[in-house]
Amino acid sequence: MTVREQNHAIGNPVERIVGRVLDWDGTWLLARLALVGAYLLGGVVKLTDWPGAVAEQVHFGMSPPALWAALTILVELAGPVLILLDRALWLGAGALGVFTVLAALVANDFWSMAAGQERFMATNAFFEHLGLAGGFALAAMLSRLRRQVRQAAGA
Repeated sequence: MTVREQNHAIGNPVERIVGRVLDWDGTWLLARLALVGAYLLGGVVKLTDWPGAVAEQVHFGMSPPALWAALTILVELAGPVLILLDRALWLGAGALGVFTVLAALVANDFWSMAAGQERFMATNAFFEHLGLAGGFALAAMLSRLRRQVRQAAGA
């Protein structure tokens, strides 16, 4: 009996159902797609609206803006592809994680704002971005673990 079959044989019915959903390879793909969807869309939008991508970098004070726009597009497209293919997922997750933390520092500097709605919104956005960075770390860890389990099962 495999580890997966053993996991499905124990626990209450709800736990078994949840276990089957979590063990399904489609869940692994859908979870990665949910994690990177906004970045993929952002990269495509920026790629198809180069002046808008450059203007966004100007808005955030990045110089030279064209270079930062190109790097943003590269990270927002290459990172998700690596994650979705589960090939060098650690690299895509690392790039998007670092990008996300840097973007949060630049775009959501709540610590420099006066109390009020704008600060409240920036604080929320900042910590949401930190949560995404944590999600990228977890995806890289899970990808590594899945590979180790598959290698051990094949050995």
